[in-house]
Amino acid sequence: MAKTLLEMRHITKTFPGVKALDDVNLKVDEGEIHALVGENGAGKSTLMSVLSGIYPFGTYSGDIIYNGNICKFQNIKDSEKCGIVIIHQELALVPLLTIGENMFLGNEQGTKTKIDWAKTYSKADELLKKVGLKDSSHTLIKDIGVGKQQLVEIAKAMGKNVKLLILDEPTASLNDTEAKHLLDLLLEFKKQGMTSILISHKLNEVSYVADKITVIRDGRVIQTMDKASDSFSEDNIISAMVGRSITDRFPKRTNSKIGEICFEVKDWCVDHPVFDGIKVCDHVNFNVRKGEVVGISGLMGAGRTELAMSIFGHSYGANIRGQIFLNGKEVKFPNVKTAINHHIAYVTEDRKGNGLILSESISRNTSSAKPEKISKHGIVDFDKEREVARFYVKEMHTKCASIEENVGNLSGGNMQKVLLGKWLFADPDILILDEPTRGIDVGAKYEIYCIINKMVEEGKSVIFISSEMPEVLGMSDRIYVMNEGRMVAELPAKEASQEKIMTCIINSGK
Repeated sequence: MAKTLLEMRHITKTFPGVKALDDVNLKVDEGEIHALVGENGAGKSTLMSVLSGIYPFGTYSGDIIYNGNICKFQNIKDSEKCGIVIIHQELALVPLLTIGENMFLGNEQGTKTKIDWAKTYSKADELLKKVGLKDSSHTLIKDIGVGKQQLVEIAKAMGKNVKLLILDEPTASLNDTEAKHLLDLLLEFKKQGMTSILISHKLNEVSYVADKITVIRDGRVIQTMDKASDSFSEDNIISAMVGRSITDRFPKRTNSKIGEICFEVKDWCVDHPVFDGIKVCDHVNFNVRKGEVVGISGLMGAGRTELAMSIFGHSYGANIRGQIFLNGKEVKFPNVKTAINHHIAYVTEDRKGNGLILSESISRNTSSAKPEKISKHGIVDFDKEREVARFYVKEMHTKCASIEENVGNLSGGNMQKVLLGKWLFADPDILILDEPTRGIDVGAKYEIYCIINKMVEEGKSVIFISSEMPEVLGMSDRIYVMNEGRMVAELPAKEASQEKIMTCIINSGK
């Protein structure tokens, strides 16, 4: 019989106006992979924050029993001393430090008075190999993408004496190949006796690695499934998560009519902003029609985000050249404001770093992309601002205490809804979505898909960037495949498949 490593008994956690956890019980056996699933705001991350000491003893009721001992963690250092390490969904790295420095920040290698840098970078490189990251540990964090930063976080956790590893959406920034590599790593760690708790909205990944799945809804445990006796089918999991079955993941469009080309990019080249001689976009050509969803697929590092950001007011890159045509006329977007004024919007993949002001309210964030719509002579009409925020909170089904709540207090999925509402308020004709459903549950994804469909049915256009190929295939009318900074294929969605996309990528690299 398996030994119980962790028990959380009758955990209740309340925030002003919201009961985030309501008498939650969780049991995790030694050496198992235990998945936590549920909709955004269900309480998964809050429960793990209680366990790891982020919410210290005394701020919640109930008991944490770890290795047979009652624990009263006051901070994250206390839990790490016991071998409990948490990797958060939102990254916590210092951009201007190297990968190696970040990996051992607070866990410095050497003596009390002197850091052994040779040991630091040597160990960092070893750990990076374990998670499949080929970049040098001397590289600055700011010079690698969000996906690679997630791998650094995982390698950083491996550098500690981990007995219980908590991963909150660890594959959200990874493509299918990299995600599979990480999941196989978890299975390997399991063979070595490590215990893991995995929070994920990717149900196929949960089914692949988990021994048990606990479903949380509205702060309560609904069900715990055991692979030995229960079916881990996605339909069963979804039904427990949302309280209903979802028969069609990708809603059909009813009044879709694709028109003429309204947006075109020609011969677009972008250089890396730091490293001379490296092109992140290499003579890229693509177009979008009115009422069309154009998907851009590719592996991590293909240049999709760099392309989107460089188009959106030169937000990324150096020596940017090429042409952009809007409704047949050449236009230039030397800055973000110019792009917005031409009814172009970009929903960033990095909602926490670049998309939202975490210390500001939902209300203020919602109006921030187009403040002139709720102002007169530079004076903000706060009643109008609140009215707009209330509309988008209702439209997006955002879970929050009020529209005056700081965005930083929301779950990752609800932050994403505020970010999308912010750009919809700007009333774009061309909406660029960069990983818009990353870290979002199946119910919320469906809502976002419906909003996309509504936009294109109104004659607007969407550029849809996603690492999840089923999502690109399910939502797009046409798909461009990008690899190593180049567009290597264009496929009608009806003729496309995951195999065809991967074949295009592989063949382009030969």
